Amino acid sequence: MFSATFIFDTKQFDEAFYALDNAIAAAAKETPGYLGEEAWENPKTGRICNVYYWQDLKSLQALIQHPKHLEAKVKQANWLNGYQIVIAEVVRAYGDGAIAHPTSSFMHST
Repeated sequence: MFSATFIFDTKQFDEAFYALDNAIAAAAKETPGYLGEEAWENPKTGRICNVYYWQDLKSLQALIQHPKHLEAKVKQANWLNGYQIVIAEVVRAYGDGAIAHPTSSFMHST
């Protein structure tokens, strides 16, 4: 399992941003190997963090090469004040099992 964390600071979003964002979200969900996602926002800074979970690196690469994702990379400066992407391999996950999460299949007893 892999995760792709998209961390960014925003400018002003417009209709074009939301349309492209929705198209990428739909493409991700339709990509074989997509396992789920979650998002976080820092209330003090407004920084946003989206984490996407993938069955394997091939699945993640499929979204990275999707035409809508490539379009977003070209246009990101219109809407973002900077971004960072972190790709990580999920080795293990821990918890009490009370939260449904894409990493649940990796759960180990604590």
